[in-house]
Amino acid sequence: MAYVSGTALLTSLVVGCSADTGTDDSVGDGKSGETAVTAAAPGKYQTLPDPCRAVATSTLKDLLPGAAELSEEQQKKVYEGTAAVTYNTDRRVGCRWKSEDPSSSRSLSIDFERVVSYDPAVSDDDRAREVYTKKQTAAGLSSPSATPDAADSSTEEAKDTKKPTHPAASDDDATSGSDASSHALTGLSSEAGSSATGNTDDAGDTDGATNTDEDPGDLQPRVLDDLGDSAFLNDLLTRAGSTAQHRTVSVVFRTSNVIVTVDFTEQPAVSTVVPESKELQEKAQALARQLVDNFSE
Repeated sequence: MAYVSGTALLTSLVVGCSADTGTDDSVGDGKSGETAVTAAAPGKYQTLPDPCRAVATSTLKDLLPGAAELSEEQQKKVYEGTAAVTYNTDRRVGCRWKSEDPSSSRSLSIDFERVVSYDPAVSDDDRAREVYTKKQTAAGLSSPSATPDAADSSTEEAKDTKKPTHPAASDDDATSGSDASSHALTGLSSEAGSSATGNTDDAGDTDGATNTDEDPGDLQPRVLDDLGDSAFLNDLLTRAGSTAQHRTVSVVFRTSNVIVTVDFTEQPAVSTVVPESKELQEKAQALARQLVDNFSE
């Protein structure tokens, strides 16, 4: 009979117990201690429409009257628009149109951004709501979740300062590829570019949203209550020295997990002429309503 010392026997017993304990914990039925995680619902929209075909030709003729003076071939080119450079058309797309006549030039751009949440506990809609709220806050307007008192206070502050900030075009939810797309899409509204950040060295002075002859409160930057799930309007008048000035009206709205931005810009040929807010705002809102209806179909 082989002889086993007391120390060796004790060691083998300890090792055997440790091995058995580890095995029991790892090969159980897999149910004890587990917490079921339910993935958040995906967004309503899984793709984006072709932005350059999203606006009817009849609407473009109304928004860009200067094109009517062009040849048929030139008109066709204007109405086709120019697609924004993007690296993921399932996540972000855009298009831009521009026309000129002897009195002024007008440009229109639209931006469709489909927000995707990579957190299983956060739905695409909730993530889109966060991205939209950042854009609205950047425009100097109260967030949708603010209390009525806070909203009133923020609106009054925006009216007093009359220096709204153009909504940023960056995609806070994007990956590195979408970041590149975001920079490309920012160029869609380049006429309002650096002045939106208050950089007067490059773009001249940024004035209030309305001029002295046209200053009713209903033309101020504001939250829109009847457009998509949430929406706001921004209005920015930019002066570049004494040679040029232009007004950009932006309407931004969210429908489910898609955020849409409409930028409508007018620049008169005469530097002393100030583009009026009312017409630009009415036309930009009308287009935004057409777009939200298209998404709802």
